[in-house]
Amino acid sequence: MTPPLKGIKVIELARVLAGPWMGQVLADLGAEVIKVESPKGDETRHWGPPFITRDDTEFSAYFLSCNRGKSSIIADFTKQEDLARLTSLISQADIVIENFKVGGLVKYGLDYETLSKMHPALIYASVTGFGQTGPYAHRAGYDYLIQGMGGIMDLTGEPDGAPQKTGVAFTDIFTGLYGVIGIQAALRHRDMTGEGQQIDLALYDTLVGVLANQAQNYLASGQVPKRLGNAHPNICPYAVFPAQEGYFILAIGNDDQFARFCAAFDCHHLATDARFATNQSRVANKDDLSAQITAITSSKPLADILALCEAHIVPAGPVNNVEQALRDPQIAHRGMLITLDGIEQVRTPLTFSKSTLALSKGAPKLGEDT
Repeated sequence: MTPPLKGIKVIELARVLAGPWMGQVLADLGAEVIKVESPKGDETRHWGPPFITRDDTEFSAYFLSCNRGKSSIIADFTKQEDLARLTSLISQADIVIENFKVGGLVKYGLDYETLSKMHPALIYASVTGFGQTGPYAHRAGYDYLIQGMGGIMDLTGEPDGAPQKTGVAFTDIFTGLYGVIGIQAALRHRDMTGEGQQIDLALYDTLVGVLANQAQNYLASGQVPKRLGNAHPNICPYAVFPAQEGYFILAIGNDDQFARFCAAFDCHHLATDARFATNQSRVANKDDLSAQITAITSSKPLADILALCEAHIVPAGPVNNVEQALRDPQIAHRGMLITLDGIEQVRTPLTFSKSTLALSKGAPKLGEDT
């Protein structure tokens, strides 16, 4: 089987996470990705601990997580010979990924307007905090800052606690994934017209774009959603509950599942109680229902709870730590962990019936392909 993007060449002028994540996904899909770094390298090479040593070179775990499958060359933009070589490389490429500030590449002749005159078929993906236009376009954007501005931190955490960011820089990750979608769409457009184009990706746009039901809840009701801890604003019971020796997630999405839960735990009276008979009534009375479920489950062993839920087709699962998630037998069966250059990593989570991922090359040493 052949990787679906085999034959596509990408020049990555990007650092840290959103742009490199985009490049890594494209590399896993088979594209040739050339990462262009300054003589100091991508700063995430030094973001640690932890570090892993390979062939006498120290790699940060952070850098390894988002730069698999790429080549690395060094280019000093202050040197005309380096710019000339880079421009020549771009003239042979399909895609450029960059995350410089708006207008930051104009003085080097590496901006879209300049390059597109030389290479009209070029697809040019620009990642910034706030986009190429608008009153905030000049601002620097960082995932943490955008999480605060984009509303997600006000939805995350306990109702009486402080706002919380997510445990991974998901704004960067989402932006990288939307970038891949945009690039694939632009490739399709180019197939039909022969024309390349610029893709304007903003972290702020992305986070607002994935507020999903919470954004629509506000637009529909005028009521500002607030933090609910582990509860769900539209479904109940859909939260974390205690077991005898830990916690589990109960994710009931409809009335039939709730009836099966009540049968499994011999609490038929809850299924017939008018306060809990429908999802709408359960949401209205979620505090009372949560208290009753807690009383039922808190004295039962976690394994017994999960076994009962599985036997009665009730969606439930454990709250795993990272080690438990990575070592789960389902993850092992799916082949989500791969080893490249002796270093264990997590692959791009795509499985094709007629194509394959390109998973033969680890993260590059700084400038090893210059």
